[in-house]
Amino acid sequence: MKTTAAANESGEILVIRKPAHWTSFDVVKKIRNLTRIKKVGHAGTLDPFAEGVLLICLGRATKQVDRLMDLPKEYVAEIQLGKQTDTLDPEGTVVQEAPVPELNEALLKDVLQQFVGEIEQEIPAYSAAKFQGKRLYKLARKGKAVPRLFKTVRIYELELLDWGKDYLKIRILCSRGTYVRTLARDIANRLGTVGYLRALIRTRIGPYRLEDALSIQDVEAQHKRTDAGGS
Repeated sequence: MKTTAAANESGEILVIRKPAHWTSFDVVKKIRNLTRIKKVGHAGTLDPFAEGVLLICLGRATKQVDRLMDLPKEYVAEIQLGKQTDTLDPEGTVVQEAPVPELNEALLKDVLQQFVGEIEQEIPAYSAAKFQGKRLYKLARKGKAVPRLFKTVRIYELELLDWGKDYLKIRILCSRGTYVRTLARDIANRLGTVGYLRALIRTRIGPYRLEDALSIQDVEAQHKRTDAGGS
């Protein structure tokens, strides 16, 4: 990691492994406090329950946020079948249950293939998308009617990694703006049941990979060495 002055002058992109139960802004705030750099931003929000690659831009590198957000993203996702939550993730309340049909590998691969390419997704009610200037999740939390909004995204690859009688584990390579929660629900529906996204790890953004990411503890340790005059 560069010194504070160097990061401010030329900018720096940090590849951080966001821990579960942290918001993306929690990570930004932590890095800002450690580096004492005022201009800190991130390129692509991860929900609090999710973990994995989060790109943090320091100083002049914040000008690259839009470019970085346009890069393809890779995820490993676990889909719980037979239950659906109001938020489509593990933080919500179960609102629907349905039997799970008997699954087999051929069926699962066939259904996944149906989602590869350009698809239309419904934006989740519990999302930060706006309608008439208001965040959808704020309307949903107040119990107000949430309009059905849709967007077009692209799924480049879908790979079946593991499965059981009531869950799937898949790898996803997708475009900017893809709602993996919606994809999880739609895959479950196509299988003839309901489902929600129970776990999510972002493993890559463009060339920035999880195996190269720094944990928050790594950043803290590096910063302590820098303050102490070490390399």
